[in-house]
Amino acid sequence: MAKAHVLVIPYPAQGHVIPTMELAQRLVEQGVKVTFINTEVNHKLVTSNCLDKDGFGDLIQMVSIPDGLEPWEDRSDIGKLTLSIIQTMPAKLQKLIETINKKEDSKVTCVIADDCMGWAIRVANKMGINTAAFWPASVATLASMLSFQKLIDDGIINKNGVPLKDHTIQLSETMPPIKSKNLGWVCFLDTATIEASFHIVKEAEEASRLTEWFICNSTTELEAAAFGMYPQLLPIGPLLASNRLADQTGHFWKEDPTCLTWLDQQQPCSVIYIAFGSFTIFNKTQFEELALGLELSNKPFLWVVRPGMTKETEIDFPDGYAERVGSRGRIVSWAPQQKVLAHPSVACFVSHCGWNSTLEGVTNGVPFLCWPYFADQFHNETYICDIWKTGLGLEKDEAGIITRGEIKGKVEQLLGDETYKAKALDIKEKVTRSVSKGGCSHKNLNNFIEWIRNNDIDAKDQPDSIM
Repeated sequence: MAKAHVLVIPYPAQGHVIPTMELAQRLVEQGVKVTFINTEVNHKLVTSNCLDKDGFGDLIQMVSIPDGLEPWEDRSDIGKLTLSIIQTMPAKLQKLIETINKKEDSKVTCVIADDCMGWAIRVANKMGINTAAFWPASVATLASMLSFQKLIDDGIINKNGVPLKDHTIQLSETMPPIKSKNLGWVCFLDTATIEASFHIVKEAEEASRLTEWFICNSTTELEAAAFGMYPQLLPIGPLLASNRLADQTGHFWKEDPTCLTWLDQQQPCSVIYIAFGSFTIFNKTQFEELALGLELSNKPFLWVVRPGMTKETEIDFPDGYAERVGSRGRIVSWAPQQKVLAHPSVACFVSHCGWNSTLEGVTNGVPFLCWPYFADQFHNETYICDIWKTGLGLEKDEAGIITRGEIKGKVEQLLGDETYKAKALDIKEKVTRSVSKGGCSHKNLNNFIEWIRNNDIDAKDQPDSIM
């Protein structure tokens, strides 16, 4: 029988590409051939930062298809990007599959698509190819998307996804509450973008009913209530390269590994690590308050300040900041985050609470200071602060600013109470068991890969979730 050949396609955002790339690596480790599809712009970013020592040879191929926008157009305009993807990429994907399938020993046997790329599931179904949906974020976020019709019926959102009132939603008694303004597709300033994002939600819900498998980058140890609501969702996470003692791939920016040498020189459990992912943007006032708050903490800190992190063209630190902070502060443009969070010098993580960052912190038993920026990050903050109780939230003042005093005070509160660290270590142990041999996520991932390798298995033979 010809080797299984899987096409893997993530949503074109950093937080989606990294875990999807890790899933692809797990497949090739088991001898599955993978063609990984990025948009043209992201393909150039990812391949320019790829690691050459993956050791997988010709088992993984990186390819691209256009998203329909010109290279210079703004891809942070979600509405415009969504419309362009839907109009352009389905036909391009079909053509790519047809080209690949001309080679008899390389036919595509399965398409794994990010659930935000639900159109790819439809293309594969039309072509008679097995499919699986992958969800890289929290299942609580996915549950709100799959429940969109109930939200319409309950009068919380209209048929285009726009909230009709400011409402706190609780999908089940044991699920964390969600404010209607923080629903994943509602976090934009204009109605047109909300409606375009809601189109992705509706496609994702439809795709969930069309796939043989629906796998999720989470675990029942973290989200028991969400998985209980939707038993067809299979936990296979956390999908982290560190779990297989490998280097993470899929970054849009080049990592600066020299910060690890700096961490080696710090005392155990002494360093504040600050990173806000690929999307958060600060105004000048907020950026300065953060800088001064770190200075006031009087603790060593490692701060990731990526290009474009502030609204201003140039990133300006307060006058004399570098001289006052000295070697106590290390600032880099992008960090090898999984290795940083695993380092014994790190005491806490000031985070935007993106799901990848959340999983990386949880897996390493690191307490959080939560600074969510948009969308699912607020759900994840609720998990951290109210459900798992492994961190604290940061409060804004009347002007909407998190002040230097608030930062200093919360750092002292978090690091002065051993309860947060103890709870973080307890959850770390549970999550580690889940991805270890015999654990729920480990079993589900192995079953999924076995299904792919034996791609002639009838979809009806798919096992139930191992909870």
